[in-house]
Order: sequence, then structure tokens, then C-alpha cells
Amino acid sequence: MFLIRSGAIEGYEQLVSQYGQNPTTLLQQFGFSSAQLRDPNTYVSYTRLADLLDATALACGDPVFCLSLCAHQGPLALGEIGLSIRQQPTLADALVYSRQHISLHAYGVHVQQATRGDTLELQLSFDFSNASGLVQLMQLSAGQAFNLLSQMVGSAASSLKLHLPQAAPAQALKMPARYEGHILYQSEFGGISFPLIWLSRKPQLDEELLREHFQQRIQLLETIYPGNLQAQVCHIIGNLLPSGECNIERVGAALNLHPRVLQKKLQAEKTTFRELLQKTRLEVAQRNLQHGQLSITDLALNLGYADVAIFSRNFKSWTGQSPRDWKARYQNAPLNK
Repeated sequence: MFLIRSGAIEGYEQLVSQYGQNPTTLLQQFGFSSAQLRDPNTYVSYTRLADLLDATALACGDPVFCLSLCAHQGPLALGEIGLSIRQQPTLADALVYSRQHISLHAYGVHVQQATRGDTLELQLSFDFSNASGLVQLMQLSAGQAFNLLSQMVGSAASSLKLHLPQAAPAQALKMPARYEGHILYQSEFGGISFPLIWLSRKPQLDEELLREHFQQRIQLLETIYPGNLQAQVCHIIGNLLPSGECNIERVGAALNLHPRVLQKKLQAEKTTFRELLQKTRLEVAQRNLQHGQLSITDLALNLGYADVAIFSRNFKSWTGQSPRDWKARYQNAPLNK
């Protein structure tokens, strides 16, 4: 099954309402609910989401609906992976990192690099299609890629281009200012392009964006896990693990707590950060071994291990079995068996 984080359509309900349509009705038509959108890290059907976006654009009478959606999105649209991409040493490193971990945001999309003269193209492709040829989904994906890269290069973004295979809309609609002068319709590919020389640039670190991300994360966690500090910590750990930078300092920052204060609060609840880290790693590992499609090596990397041997050794100490043996025994079976 092809899956995507529900955070990818952050702001959907608000925007649909602005067009005078009922977002709840549209969501239900394709088997979604508002509850699924509350946690941006809930995975939903990628194919059904593509159909939802096409139907929404038609209902709202806006053929570039998803560009309008992207224009209003904040850092939760890509979640922690988007934050980690921005923290890589260079744009070249950021591209490598994003290709390695894109499945954490969406499973079923691919990014290929192509050089055309002094320009680098990032071409998006999908493992599925629909009646429209994924018109709105391509807008969403290319728009989010554009947003991410423009944040990383700052004022240089004037040279950034957003490519869409579709024809330019016949209607004279107001294009979001963020994309004016940047869109190339009827392109040979969907995605973005920028000067090849940018690859050596160091991504800009936007402190305000970082604060906004953590503020939104705190509000979200308080909504999902009111008063449950351990659940909040485990939730953040699960999202930070793939970055390889999951530590008490990063988790404390996400909760707006000094690391020592966080540790004291956890000790008062008779647990520690280390115990919650182990618990979360085990839960994520078992879930992926049972139902995921990642190799054991990729799973180890996504759990923050630099060496698969260390992961295997730790997993065996937790369960008494190697990851491979555990998977052979429990794959596709409930965890409580």
C-alpha cells in the first residue's frame, strides 16, 4: 500500500472552507476524517489522497488548488524530516538525505536528479496514477519541494523554478505570490530546478521557522496526549529517530523544556529518557518488521543506528531473537501473539 503523512495536506480544511465548500463532506467521500488530520504523522492512503485532491480542486473551481494549499503551509507539512533536511551541511548532502528518507514522509514517490547544462532538475515520479494523471498531487509535491528549497537558499530563490506537466489554467486565477514568475507549465517533468552551483551552498537555518515548528508540535502534542508526558516524549522520539540526532536536548526543545527539567519530570514518573528511547525503538522496529517494507539495514538507519550490527545486538537483547528471526516468526501477526 502507498502511504503518506496526513501532514502533507496541512491547512486543507481551512482552505476548502474559504472556497465556500464543506471539507468534512469531501474528506468522508474518500474515506478520510478530520480526526486523521489532527496528527500530521498519521499515515493515510496515498492513492485516495490523490483522488481527494482532484475532487477538491473541481469542487472549489480552482485548477491550481494544491499550489494555493502549499502557499499557506507551515513546517508541519513535511514534519521532522523537513527539519532534518535543512540541517545538512550542504544542499548536495540535503538531497542525498532526502532521497534516503523520503519514504518516512511518503511511500510511493521518487526523486531523480538530472543535469541540463548548468541547471539541476529534481524530477518527481509516483508508483501509481489516477484519472487525472495525478495533476493535483504533482502540484502538492512540487510545491512543497519548492517551499523547502526556497527556505534553504533564502534570497537566492529567484532562480528557483517549479515545473508542472499540466497546461496553464485557462481561467484567470490569482496565483499565490510565492510562485509568481517561478512556474513552468507543460514541462517535460514535474518537480523543481535550480542552478547546479547551489549544491555546495550551506542551507540557511531559519530560527523563526524552527520556533514555529516546535510551537506547533507542542500544541499538537497537548491536543493528542493531554497531560501524558511519556506519550509526548515517545511521539517526538519516533519522529526524530531517522535524523540520527534524537537526544534529550532535541526532545526537550520540542517540548519547550530544559533537558534537566525533562529528566526530573520523567524520574518523578519512575522512568528515564533512555528507557523511553529503548521502548520507542523496539515498538517502531517491531511494527516495521511485521508490516513494513524496509530492509533490516534501512530500518536500523531509520532508528538512528549508524551500524546495523549494533541494532541487531540491541534488538536481540530486548526480545531474545535477531531481527531476521523475529520477523520470520511474527510477520503479519498481531504483536500480542
